Amino acid sequence: METITKNDVKTWSLDPSHSTVHFSVKHMVIAQAKGSFTNYTLKAETNGLDFADAKIELEIDVKSINTGAVDRDNHLRAADFFDVEKFPAIKFVSKSMTKINDEEYKLTGDITIKGITKTIDFKVIYGGQIIDPWGNVRAGFTIDGSVDRFDFGLNWNTLLEAGHAMLGKIVKLQAEIEIVTPK
Repeated sequence: METITKNDVKTWSLDPSHSTVHFSVKHMVIAQAKGSFTNYTLKAETNGLDFADAKIELEIDVKSINTGAVDRDNHLRAADFFDVEKFPAIKFVSKSMTKINDEEYKLTGDITIKGITKTIDFKVIYGGQIIDPWGNVRAGFTIDGSVDRFDFGLNWNTLLEAGHAMLGKIVKLQAEIEIVTPK
């Protein structure tokens, strides 16, 4: 596959029909509870078509949380967890995107959840670039990271009879992202 290059600043937009944002957390010590967010925006700006030092902003509408269980989703939206009435969005703003090799990057930035901002690192796998049938440039990425939910005031938990917490404190984050820019 040919890599496309130019030296002008490129603004990329999200292709939401080919992108997903997921999370998982340990449940009762033995399994992973999984969910996703269905409404989010992403903007990226690059120097030409090179993603080293890309500027990225992601905003997630927390009300769009979906775990496949309405009662659980409503509990996650409530004050015990995300408190979406006071904190309707999760925001991420990149500080750096460092190229490790042709397929890997390290994305560092500030994530804000419930009004608390922390710096986080993500591992990024770059899927490459193509020219789509409409003449636009498309790029794809798999993004992995994790956060300690207690760092963001997501402290709700209950103890099981054996003394273990119902929910783990580490939340794994993953996104499959496809972005597009005019050629």
